[in-house]
Amino acid sequence: MSDDTVSTEPVPPSGGVRWRRFAVSLAAAGVGAAGMVLLTAQGVLGAQFAISGMPFVVTADKLDGTGFEQFATLDQMIEDSPNQGDTGGQVVVLVSAIDRAELTNLCQSINLGGMYMKLTAGTGGKPVTARTMVVDSDEISGNASFQSIDIGQDASTLDKVPGVRGNPGVFGQQADKVTITGLRQNNYATTAAVFTLPNLRMSFSSEGC
Repeated sequence: MSDDTVSTEPVPPSGGVRWRRFAVSLAAAGVGAAGMVLLTAQGVLGAQFAISGMPFVVTADKLDGTGFEQFATLDQMIEDSPNQGDTGGQVVVLVSAIDRAELTNLCQSINLGGMYMKLTAGTGGKPVTARTMVVDSDEISGNASFQSIDIGQDASTLDKVPGVRGNPGVFGQQADKVTITGLRQNNYATTAAVFTLPNLRMSFSSEGC
């Protein structure tokens, strides 16, 4: 499907993509409970951490990305995490990696039970920029278009984001470029080699993003 532009219609937030059905195949591919290692900056800089298990919402009017990869994996909480519920401490997530990203009117909020911790940035014509940004989500919606997309590639062979790859035998896809308008994500983790947030504002609010 190279050299084509593929568009997808928006998915309502309440009907976002769920990835729990991939748990068995991921385990068979050797993901297990070891957690996730995200390699950035040509594979030299690594980030490995146990997720809190508290999801956070991220929205943006527009995301423009160069160098895009997606594949599924398992994120791991600490042992006996109070947030694990009936998950057993593991969450099946869709990893979206972008080599260079710009996000316009970014909003991030975390539900703390009765109030939200809210972050906004990238307003006033100065978008948020990121290098080697990797986001773990269980729901994504928006209007997306891709340039030169390859769908169904083995995740261990992805090469659009230096140093970021999935596990052998796991379904993956990648593209030269991605554009998403009306972006909304339900995330469990984000890492980036560089993350620049113009017009940053953090506060507590009665409403989330």
